[in-house]
Amino acid sequence: MTKRFLFFCFLIASFLSTKAQVNSVPAISSEYFSNPLDIQLYLAGDFGEIRPNHFHSGIDIKTNQREGYPVYAVADGYISRLRVQIGGFGNAVYINHPNGITSVYGHLQKFNEKLLSSVRYHQYKEQSFTTDFNLLPIEIQVKKGDIIAWSGNTGGSSGPHLHFELRNTQTEETINPLTLGIKIPDHIKPIISGFYLYQIDDAPFNEYTSKKYFQTSGSNGDYSLKQVVPVNGQFGFGISAYDKMDGSSNHNGLFSTTIKLDDEVIYETVISKFSFENTKAVNAYIDYPTKIKTGAVIQKGFAMPNPKVRFYTALKNNGLVNLKDEALHDVEYILKDFEGNTSILHFKIKSSGIKPPTYQPKGQMMSYKTVNNFENGAVKVSIPEGDLYDDLDFQFGTVEQPSYGSSKIFKIHNKLTPVHDTYQLSIKPDKGLSAYFQKLVVMNTENGSQGGEFKDGYIVAYPKTFGNFYLRIDSIAPTIIPINVKEGANFSQTGKMIFRISDNLSGLKNYNGYIDGQWILMEYDYKTGRLWHTFDEKTGFGKHSFQLVVTDNKDNEKTYSINFFR
Repeated sequence: MTKRFLFFCFLIASFLSTKAQVNSVPAISSEYFSNPLDIQLYLAGDFGEIRPNHFHSGIDIKTNQREGYPVYAVADGYISRLRVQIGGFGNAVYINHPNGITSVYGHLQKFNEKLLSSVRYHQYKEQSFTTDFNLLPIEIQVKKGDIIAWSGNTGGSSGPHLHFELRNTQTEETINPLTLGIKIPDHIKPIISGFYLYQIDDAPFNEYTSKKYFQTSGSNGDYSLKQVVPVNGQFGFGISAYDKMDGSSNHNGLFSTTIKLDDEVIYETVISKFSFENTKAVNAYIDYPTKIKTGAVIQKGFAMPNPKVRFYTALKNNGLVNLKDEALHDVEYILKDFEGNTSILHFKIKSSGIKPPTYQPKGQMMSYKTVNNFENGAVKVSIPEGDLYDDLDFQFGTVEQPSYGSSKIFKIHNKLTPVHDTYQLSIKPDKGLSAYFQKLVVMNTENGSQGGEFKDGYIVAYPKTFGNFYLRIDSIAPTIIPINVKEGANFSQTGKMIFRISDNLSGLKNYNGYIDGQWILMEYDYKTGRLWHTFDEKTGFGKHSFQLVVTDNKDNEKTYSINFFR
């Protein structure tokens, strides 16, 4: 063996040794990680806050509503992964550190030259704008403070900022960066805007669960209710609240929530880390039906039977209460942010002694503990074990075929009950549509295309929500609109050719550009529909041919061709 080979083996072994660590994160000095931006850090979003369909997995650092700030490696390590997404993080960098932590930087405007070279190599190799690849420890090593990229607004970002995460390298569990030394100024106590009482009893939690609102009074951490809260049977609490940080008007999430009944803790959460496989369980953590109907976010003070998330640190009877007497009882709702700023809602409850009515199912009862199936001739539904957060009173119905559809509308329960992951929905098409079986798409009346593949006589799709579904034929090719491009165009003084592309039903599948028959990189921003190619040394002076081919998810294809000059 050569000395160089042995040296490389030593480097790889030294970096990979971190993977042998136990799942728990080792103790880390508060000085280990530096800030990823060389500006005062203010947050547009904090760790674990409630977002649509997920808990926020990092912190969103404000960049003064502009792009282009240098982004620094927060500690020594090596580039372990580079990623370009159309949505999601957009341009993203992952750095593995010797202490068993991975730092993640998302929505980047651009990579540094070395990283960009690696990204471009993979994009051309794969002939794809999107790419996601891992690197060996010896490929691109970085030192704390090295510039790795510049802040931006790529991917699913709704404005310029840096999304920053810290993860356990081995488990990929995401960790609150504030617990690992990232400092954000915060002297503001959480703000409470409303309290709710839920009547649970022996019924599953759903849109029919009785809920009563109570206005809170108070401020600066001291809140109360003006009345004794009357209760009966088995019940739970809920709260509308948010946190704020210095220098920011954003409504952020809470770090910890504790409920005490007569000084006994019956419910407590501390959001310091979680697994990505359970991020969608935010829909079990909140009052999901209210969020869908009104947009209001109410954090439940009780856990669902199948809560998925693991940041409950104390639960007595899942946080539900059933008083056995008619005496007054004291309740404290304690909310904290990471810096320990605390707000407490004080109130009293008293049982009326009235026994609530027994729950009467309206449809087919399904257990969250098992696989659940429903079949109605034209429709089959299969819900995996554990995909429900609570037992489900499943209901089915139909609506007559709409003029724009190719089947009846099938009411698969309703949009007010969340599912944790996808389930299988199979719709049998009419035999008269046999010529279009490969072009049929399962549509949701509110969320659009759900995909769909013809299999065993059904169009099979895997939706992420319940709701109203129907079949529709997609035989229309995508749209290509040239912005600064036309036949015979001269790009001698122009660095880019720009288009807008879109699809009306099944969605864009891929797009490929060619100059003189050779594949070229076309970059895409789904927020604006812009597609562009930046000219480089590969396109020399003179006359060239250009072709753009755009395909949707039902393989309908649109081609645009011109000749141009450079």
